[in-house]
Amino acid sequence: MDYTIRKCTESDLHKLVDLCQQHAAFEKANYNPEGKHEKLKKAIFSKKPMLNCLVAEVNHKVVGYATYTIDFSTWDAQKFIYLDCLYLEQEYRNFGIGRVLMDQVKNAGEKNGCTNMQWQTPDFNIKAIKFYKKNGGTGREKLRFTLPIEN
Repeated sequence: MDYTIRKCTESDLHKLVDLCQQHAAFEKANYNPEGKHEKLKKAIFSKKPMLNCLVAEVNHKVVGYATYTIDFSTWDAQKFIYLDCLYLEQEYRNFGIGRVLMDQVKNAGEKNGCTNMQWQTPDFNIKAIKFYKKNGGTGREKLRFTLPIEN
């Protein structure tokens, strides 16, 4: 399958929001798309972006994405790259696209002097866990908590 991995453009944002909604449904999470287009636009395309986004494209159609940030580890006292999201529509899985997305995020970490790449996936996502382990990832059991902050 022929595909392209490229940086997200503003014209991709509507599809990105749709993919985020699909991703949330896949992970059995709540997702409200309202206002996400503008918030993602600001996060990705501002002068000092808070989020980096790559998209996977097949036949001029965006079919997946990976987002990442550069963060700092207190324990390591060094930078690391955090793969926030990696998602491909079902029919585009198992063609190597996910691996290339991960490699490009890892390469961004290398260019930014990061010591490692981190990410998470729900414990029920067995296919993703196998994929990550096959590609060299190791996991630690942790619970992720969320505390809403009112703005």
